[in-house]
Amino acid sequence: MAMCQTSKSFGSIKVLWVLGFIGLVIVKGVEGLENGNVTDMQFVGGRGFYNRPLMVGLTLINGAAAKGAVCLDGSLPGYHFHRGYGSGSNSWLVHLEGGGWCGTIRNCIYSKKTRHGSSVFMEKQIPFIGILSNKAEENPDFYNWNRVKVRYCDGASFSGDSQNEAARLYFRGQRIWQVAMEDLMSKGMRYATQALLSGCSAGGLASILHCDEFRELFPRTTRVKCFSDAGLFLDSVDVSGRRSLRNLFGSVVTLQGVHKSLPRSCTSHLNPILCFFPQHLIASVRTPLFLLNAAYDSWQIQASLAPPSADWHWNWYECRKNFARCSAPQIQYLQGFRNQMLRVTRGFSRSRQNGLFINSCFAHCQSERQDTWFARDSPHIGNKGIAQSVGNWFFNRVGVQAIGCPYPCDKTCHNLVFN
Repeated sequence: MAMCQTSKSFGSIKVLWVLGFIGLVIVKGVEGLENGNVTDMQFVGGRGFYNRPLMVGLTLINGAAAKGAVCLDGSLPGYHFHRGYGSGSNSWLVHLEGGGWCGTIRNCIYSKKTRHGSSVFMEKQIPFIGILSNKAEENPDFYNWNRVKVRYCDGASFSGDSQNEAARLYFRGQRIWQVAMEDLMSKGMRYATQALLSGCSAGGLASILHCDEFRELFPRTTRVKCFSDAGLFLDSVDVSGRRSLRNLFGSVVTLQGVHKSLPRSCTSHLNPILCFFPQHLIASVRTPLFLLNAAYDSWQIQASLAPPSADWHWNWYECRKNFARCSAPQIQYLQGFRNQMLRVTRGFSRSRQNGLFINSCFAHCQSERQDTWFARDSPHIGNKGIAQSVGNWFFNRVGVQAIGCPYPCDKTCHNLVFN
């Protein structure tokens, strides 16, 4: 009898251990998606890349600490800057890096030991490709502009203003934004005749949040516009019937004091958590804004629509990694997400000053990759690619309201597939 009880107890312990391990795997998966960024992959050797990329060094903002503008770990924020020349010497492109968010003490402690939370771990040099390229054949409209990539190390889309003493965490995204702009203005941006604020992913959200602030930096005679790539995060119901991304955004807004920085035009009538979603912001942005998004955004599929925490039976495991393995009902579910994106942008696209490019691809951050931004076989809607469309919109050459037909009809996509 004693042996039988011991065996049962051992069996119970094994079951608990296995369940605990599975739970840990799920938690780690969620943490990875929360803190990660699909575009961490550098497509230097990818399709459409013909030349050795320009490598640009990191500049730390030395006066930032005195203003409390520091990364999660207290280190100095920074950016990469390559000066323009010729016809672009008084034109400025400021690109905000992405990299997920951190909404819990645990995840922010993890982040502060990475390049998305500390300048100590940032690359000292990065390649300028895609929208940052200095080659006309890779970036026809912006190649000779002053081009800046502001590094992301606050975990709240450059918008938090708080701290946690016990964990030695600094949530100072709003201050980082401010000191970065002040530093760039002192380096010549104040004389800009035209300026474009852009960003990818969490940086794409930031380019929407800070668009009107960016406009206010310049005289009215300066042409100023904003461009958000893969920043249209939707408040969608996930496969379990819950709202995974709303829960994440809620924790970010609460932990990092983001509500202080959100536009009053939104928070005056909506919960601040909802005002972190671009769908509630884009209609009130006064500055001309261009939205570039994949209708089946890879990051949102993995972290918002079908994250491991919502996919209890792992039915979406293969589909998450490779769209070709999605079942017909799963594709139908993703078509619903695309339809939601089109509804959200309907009013926005009616304004002639705004631009829109929604292609039916499984992708994320298409302006940072050379093969999707501008190459021989880059994605198109009609006869126009992404770089051409953004350029046409910025220079008022032609209005751009491009929406691709639903999957699987677009044969020009560079879809992301994960191992």
